[in-house]
Amino acid sequence: MAILVAYDGSGPAQKAVDHAIETYGDEEILLLRVVELAGGSTSAGINLAKEALKNRRDSARKESLDDLQELLDRDDIDISLEITMGRPDTEIVTYAEENDIDHIILGSHGRSGVSRVLLGSIAERVVRRAPVPVTVIR
Repeated sequence: MAILVAYDGSGPAQKAVDHAIETYGDEEILLLRVVELAGGSTSAGINLAKEALKNRRDSARKESLDDLQELLDRDDIDISLEITMGRPDTEIVTYAEENDIDHIILGSHGRSGVSRVLLGSIAERVVRRAPVPVTVIR
């Protein structure tokens, strides 16, 4: 069984990781970090936009690895980290469809401010569109 956990570094996302380990600790757990594409980049040159996106992805990977290194180094659980770019709800659902994911776990909302509101709606869209069962952690 493969478990996908949406991870953005927020408190609810960390609770989702903890829930996945407690409930599915003997299964394959994949943490998916989605780097949101910023709007308005269409006016920038394509090469400049590509470089900016690469920098955002590299930054997200480093930040996630720093936050999760102790967890990823554990030998008693099968856990890995993937980074994708795009709309979080679309990327989560697509990843689940394309990678034989059996269950999705995500936090009810993400970081503070606007992202918190958006990720609440992201959780709702994932629940509606996911091809597999979804657990939302508060």
